[in-house]
Amino acid sequence: MQRRHLLLAATSLLAVPALAQPRSVRFIAGFPPGGLADVVARLVAGPLGEAIGATLVVENRTGASGTIAADAVAKSAPDGTTLAVSHAIPFGFAPGVLPSLTYDPVADFVHLGMLAEAPTVMVVTGRSPFRTLPELLEAARTRPVRYGSSGVGSAEHIMGAVVAREARATHLDHVPYRGTPPALQDLMAGQVDAINAPITTLVGQLRDGSLRALAVSTEARVAGFPDVPTLAELGYSRATMTQWIGVSAPRGLPPAMAERIAAAIPGIVARPEIAARLEELASPPRQPLLTGEAFQRFVGGFRDHWVAIARAENIVAS
Repeated sequence: MQRRHLLLAATSLLAVPALAQPRSVRFIAGFPPGGLADVVARLVAGPLGEAIGATLVVENRTGASGTIAADAVAKSAPDGTTLAVSHAIPFGFAPGVLPSLTYDPVADFVHLGMLAEAPTVMVVTGRSPFRTLPELLEAARTRPVRYGSSGVGSAEHIMGAVVAREARATHLDHVPYRGTPPALQDLMAGQVDAINAPITTLVGQLRDGSLRALAVSTEARVAGFPDVPTLAELGYSRATMTQWIGVSAPRGLPPAMAERIAAAIPGIVARPEIAARLEELASPPRQPLLTGEAFQRFVGGFRDHWVAIARAENIVAS
């Protein structure tokens, strides 16, 4: 009898589903360490993992404006072992610029919740001769002025292209990189004249004066940088934009798992230490917080809006 009970106990243990045990989940970011997606992913990976009973391992899979990472997640098994650090670029901006995407940013994903939202900022070095955006654009009407971005189809690329078109700055030339950190490195080395980037990753340099902000992409001025004008103030309201970061999964994720992740997000971003860090980085998520179906609809509308602008401006990758 005792042996029978032991056999039954062993059988019941083997019958426990694998997903009920602590597990490792890939949290795939499409941009390099030090960029917006990476910073936010590492900020929330611990508490999000705790909430879903897993260890989230941030994996940086860079290239093609984040679309390589998005494609990898879209093609992963929808079993909860792979999540995307979803980003405005591969899910909203790139679809209008890169006509050969191998995934659908809406149909191929379950978008679970927003984590952060950052202004895009155009910056030059503190030693640059350009002290204002009008000065830079005036120069770009007669001679080459080079600006870097995190890649073709990125928010920063589209922002620069729209401003250049409306300002008739025909020599404002785009230089794509594999993320903000290498673009910043070339800016500091004098290889480009300016970069457009999420403000999140530049806060320290902006505050110590090694970088100078010429304009931010938000409708209102950023609280931490009240002296920096908005693009709308300068006459370029069509370039108003933000870059958001979220959590997404392959389409087909079990509804109970999707609901569990979505339900955990508000509490995570509201943690005092995380909320304070996002405020410090000028990148808190919009309120009311978008999760579940609301975030799914937001991603679809965002994608449609920027696809229309990219087509209207004829911004297409060669």
